[in-house]
Amino acid sequence: MTGKEGFDLVVVANRLPVDFTVGPGGEIEWKRSPGGLVTALEPVMQASDGAWVGWSGAPDLASEPFDADEMRLVPVTLSADEIERYYEGFSNDTLWPLYHDVISPPTYHRTWWDAYRRVNQRFADAAVAQAAPGAVVWVHDYQLQLVPQMIRAQRPDVRIGFFNHIPFPPLELFQQLPWRRQVIDGLLGADLVGFQRAGDAANFIRAVRRLRAHTTRGPIITVPGEDGRDRHVRAAAFPISIDSRRFDELARTPEVQQRSREIRADLGDPDIMMLGVDRLDYTKGIRHRIKAYGELLQDGRLDVEHATLVQVASPSRENVDAYQELREHVEGAVGRINGEYAEIGHAAIHYLHHSYPPEEMAALYLAADVMLVTALRDGMNLVAKEYVAARSDDRGVLVLSEFTGAADELSSGALLVNPHDIDGMKDIIVAAAHMDHREQRKRMRRLRRKVLTDDVARWSESFLGVLTAMPSRVPRRRPEDDEPGAPQDAREGAGPGWEADRTVPTGRRVEVSV
Repeated sequence: MTGKEGFDLVVVANRLPVDFTVGPGGEIEWKRSPGGLVTALEPVMQASDGAWVGWSGAPDLASEPFDADEMRLVPVTLSADEIERYYEGFSNDTLWPLYHDVISPPTYHRTWWDAYRRVNQRFADAAVAQAAPGAVVWVHDYQLQLVPQMIRAQRPDVRIGFFNHIPFPPLELFQQLPWRRQVIDGLLGADLVGFQRAGDAANFIRAVRRLRAHTTRGPIITVPGEDGRDRHVRAAAFPISIDSRRFDELARTPEVQQRSREIRADLGDPDIMMLGVDRLDYTKGIRHRIKAYGELLQDGRLDVEHATLVQVASPSRENVDAYQELREHVEGAVGRINGEYAEIGHAAIHYLHHSYPPEEMAALYLAADVMLVTALRDGMNLVAKEYVAARSDDRGVLVLSEFTGAADELSSGALLVNPHDIDGMKDIIVAAAHMDHREQRKRMRRLRRKVLTDDVARWSESFLGVLTAMPSRVPRRRPEDDEPGAPQDAREGAGPGWEADRTVPTGRRVEVSV
């Protein structure tokens, strides 16, 4: 399929996989923006003649579609007002806190919703213009939840997948959203709706039953069509991963290993180096982590002569009030703890408000004896997987919040913690700090087997394999089909074209029963 006729695979995401800048002469320049989603999808898109629809990242920056890295990139232009209302407003000040258990109160504004709906339509129109007949369109994340239905309204011939990278909230929280039914309808425009955890898929199915009264059987939702033919929508868990081989290989290079030794030397060669790496976000549990660490110093269970904490907090959404307040609280707490416990040559906490390239991150991971991932709520948390992938020496201890998606996969080797339980977290941090090397190796080997096997390529192949195996529309069920004796399993009686036992090209399917 050529670009002139359309593309066989169209990815729709809030951002393009490149960063744009305006040169001195007003010309638009771009450079590749590294990221896990780009790494996962680039080989698939190159093999499938793919197009990527997304925002350039800058306001009022218009650009025609162009080719880069054997992909067609299709910029969607957003005005400064739309960025404020659709992105900073509805996406990050309404949906983000709501979907993360209302850790911070969501804000509901009708003007934000109007902008969200308008921008979603623009993304949908751009995707429709690029899709070849019968193409696969894969829509990503909470910023674009209306796009699947908007695409289906114009192009019923295409196969549509949606993947939600963040949690999907319980019904009791989701019902707060004034536009809850519109969001459900938007997502049900997809053939396959993917989530990080089985519990997220279960929350979504429950919301569908309560708010839309559609029939559900296991992971299958039946959506009635006006033409007398129903559609089956599958909701399932597809835990995302990382390019684990890349971090493993980075950590084995002499340069990264030397840098890891330099980091420890610069810190004063502590016996125990603890590390936190997060976006500066209230969902990451940074304040809880720092509080627990400060109390351990106060209790004398740790001391700055032998232990230190390095906290990397990369800047995030600095125009949103909640994030500005979080930064003030975190930096204030770091200052107080350092003021009380630091000694000359021995800081209690090294706080770094920066982002770092993968090589430096691999060195930090390799240098750290204990990795602290204490998120209050997280769809997955890829930092936990990056730490494991970088530990080619089979050393180190991962302390992992049970409220992350990663906890479902890494519980056999990590020390799970409830970050709300400060006393419990203190005990687990001390246990991690004093774990013997034999136990570390045993746990880390289990973690590495999981992370190196289930990498990001397997995730994308698994999702697309299930999506392409989904059936087309099926005849509407007759009333007698629901009489006693009718098939109860979602894979039975699902109509012609249902291929429940069809082999997926690679990877595995994770289904949820509710």
